Parts: sequence; C-alpha cells; structure tokens
Amino acid sequence: MTEIPVPGTAAPLDEATGVFVDHRELLFGVVYNMLGSVADTEDVLQETWLSWTARGGGAPLEGVDNPRAYLVRVAVNHALRRRAVISRRQETYVGSWLPEPLVADEGADTADGPALRSESVSLAMLVVLESLTPLERAVFVLGEVFGYPHAEIAEIIDRSPAAVRQLAHRAREHVHARRPRYEAHPRVRREATERFVRAALGGDIAELMEVLAPDVTAWTDAGGKRKPASLRPVHGRDKVARLLTSGRGGPSNPVFRYRRVNGDDAAVLFDGDAPYAVLVLDLTPEGDRVRGIYVVANPDKLAHLPKEAV
Repeated sequence: MTEIPVPGTAAPLDEATGVFVDHRELLFGVVYNMLGSVADTEDVLQETWLSWTARGGGAPLEGVDNPRAYLVRVAVNHALRRRAVISRRQETYVGSWLPEPLVADEGADTADGPALRSESVSLAMLVVLESLTPLERAVFVLGEVFGYPHAEIAEIIDRSPAAVRQLAHRAREHVHARRPRYEAHPRVRREATERFVRAALGGDIAELMEVLAPDVTAWTDAGGKRKPASLRPVHGRDKVARLLTSGRGGPSNPVFRYRRVNGDDAAVLFDGDAPYAVLVLDLTPEGDRVRGIYVVANPDKLAHLPKEAV
C-alpha cells in the first residue's frame, strides 16, 4: 500500500496507518468478492484509506472502539457506490463480462501470497453473484464468505437485522439454485484441467467430446480486444468443441502454465512471457466432465498478472 502524504500528519496518523495496513487484506477480500474486479477493489481501498485518514482531522483512531468494524463498514459502503459504476460499464461492454481473476504465483497457496485472499470465492461463484442485487451480494459475502452475524451486517450496511435476514435468505436461495454446493477435489480438478488443455491444444475433438458435458457452456471475455472470442456464451458440446479447435487467432506458440485462480486449480495461457488468457473450468458434481468454461482474455483484466520467466 502506497502511503499518501497528508498535510499536518502527526504521530496518531502513523499509528492509524499501521491499523489500516493490518486490515488491508481483509478489506481486499470483502470488496473484491463484492465487485469481481481487482482494479476497482484497489480504487475502493484507496477511497477507504482517504476516508480513514481524513477522519478526526488526521486522528482517525480517536473515538473508534473497533477499527476493524469501522474500516469494513467504510469499505463496504464505498464498494456499494462503486458497484453502480461497474454496472453502467457492463451495459456497454463488448461481449461476455467475467470477473477479473486472482492468480496465485507458482508454488503459492493463495493469490499474491496473503492468506486472506484465499477467502475469494471461485470464478464460477463470482459469475453467479453477479445476478444478485448489490445489497444481496454484500450480505452474502459478509455472511457466507466471512462469517459475519446478521446483527453486525445490519450495522455495516445500515439496515435492520430483519431486513438483513431477508436479504440473506433471498441471496442464499438464488445462489444455491444456480450453484450446487458440491466442489470437486483439487486433485480431480487438476487432472480434468490438464486433460482438457491437452485435448484443446492438440485439436483432438474426440477427446474433447469425452471431457465436455453435453450441456457445457463456454464464456469468453476478451472485451472486443482479442480473437478468437465469441461475443455470447456458447452452449452445447458440439459448438463448444468447434470453438475450441477452430485454430483462428490466438498466440502463435501457446504455452500453458497451471496456477491456482481464485483458489481453484486452473491454467494460464502465455504468449511468450506475457499472460494471454486465464482458463477456469467448472466441473459436473461427479467431477468427470466439464460443464462450464470461463476464459478471461481481456488484456486490461490481466494487467496485474506477472510476466512468465523465460
């Protein structure tokens, strides 16, 4: 976190900076799961920092009994306002919109190292959360992902506990209807991802047909900046297989590296040393077929990924 000089900064602000840094990863996790965008999350954390340092004329800790609760409340409310900006941006977005992936460094257990980023939900779950209202999503993230009780959530979003219970009920019902609770074992997910990549790279349609579920859907998010990319989700095994083996566009010498993306085993496609696309698979409950393919190829959404050592 880059510190921002504040006129008249005194010792109390130095202490407040330490408090903010101590809670920064928690704030990142909450806000990212609400927004699905790394860039917007960083902007919201910057806004939260400015609100925090401006408090009390440069003495943010004065009168704050629970800095953690205070910072989460400020960050969530900034995120709710940013959610409206993102929604307007999505209305004019070219093609399918997918969340911005969190990609772990090679050998790391969680994205970018900090443990709390493992609290980020899967890419497939973030897609489901896009269908919730901003308040439903905030309540779901705080309650289901971070374990906040309804009474605390009510204080954070300035609603009654009864209203929060109702929001939580609607959000859970909607999410569980679209997203089974089953999660494939990491080993199963890694094996399925490797098998899928081999078949796709080799143009082996027969192998792909074995890997893909009959009702598979593929989403490609390139923002109109890369080809090949379908502007709409592609449904059905035959159409998805043709899309994957079309051979049009893309890197001339593609190299896949296996990484953890939003906590799940996935693959990153490189063009030379530059990230070209992130590939995440969603498996059937049995774990033997691919029912969802999420490809994030918009270079703007990959800008935060490190280059590959070559």
